Amino acid sequence: MQEKNSRILHSMSVSIAGVELKNPVMTASGTFGSGEEFSEFVDLSDLGAVVTKGVANVPWPGNPVPRVVETASGMLNAIGLQNPGIDLFIKRDIPFLKQYDTKIIVNVCGHSIRDYCEVAERLSDQPVDLLEINVSCPNVKEGGIAFGQNPYALEEITREVKKYAAQPVIMKLSPNVTDITEMAKAARDGGADALSLINTLTGMKIDIYRKQFVLANRTGGLSGPAIRPVALRMVYQAAHAVDLPVIGMGGIASWEDAVEFLLAGACAVSVGTANFTDPAVTRKIISGIGTYMEKMNIKDIKDLIGAVGE
Repeated sequence: MQEKNSRILHSMSVSIAGVELKNPVMTASGTFGSGEEFSEFVDLSDLGAVVTKGVANVPWPGNPVPRVVETASGMLNAIGLQNPGIDLFIKRDIPFLKQYDTKIIVNVCGHSIRDYCEVAERLSDQPVDLLEINVSCPNVKEGGIAFGQNPYALEEITREVKKYAAQPVIMKLSPNVTDITEMAKAARDGGADALSLINTLTGMKIDIYRKQFVLANRTGGLSGPAIRPVALRMVYQAAHAVDLPVIGMGGIASWEDAVEFLLAGACAVSVGTANFTDPAVTRKIISGIGTYMEKMNIKDIKDLIGAVGE
């Protein structure tokens, strides 16, 4: 009994724009579906939040195949945000997720500001907790450049989505920019409630024997451990540039990786590519953080957030 009482009682709860999560570990959009396919490996109630695949105002077929390929310490994907659209999402996926004691974060995608606003409006009366706006989508009305690569476009889309959203808005930033702090400030100025980063880095792979691109789309998004140092640096910069909650992601595959992001200033972390190699990795990361906190005599996880300083 004495040994049990000597164990440190630690709190792993974190708050994102007023939404309380039981722990800081969530899934990264596009790597976990909407949870159903992973539910036999992980009790979704253990997670701080489930971040859904991207949801558009209408069904998207995605890009032609092949659209996934492994690379050194990572993978390239050019899925093209294939999704069944908001109608089926509301009918099928939200009721499934509501069975679990976890927060629901809906990733929203679109090709125009109107697309994003329509989805936000449709979700305004739904039992979801936060919206994550994927601004790495191409802006079809501006020549195809991603919303998240132009600070003026980013500020504008943030401001417009906020007009329709009932839930707090997380802007998911693209790393394919010169200065991530400029983009973080643009999202803040547009009224973002939180930031998440990084999305994938643009990459390419060529088959040297067939002399052609491996991906039908030619380029794809690079994810996995290979991008973690870049992601960590950008999370640190964003967290110190704006006074907003930051969700860090990019190559997180272990509890050690997650703690690094927390120390850099992230208040929560999203696990993506690692789900494909170990479907139970999120559960292991949560457990590992708890053990680390006990070993280091840390009673509140908030004491870890940004602890590396300026």
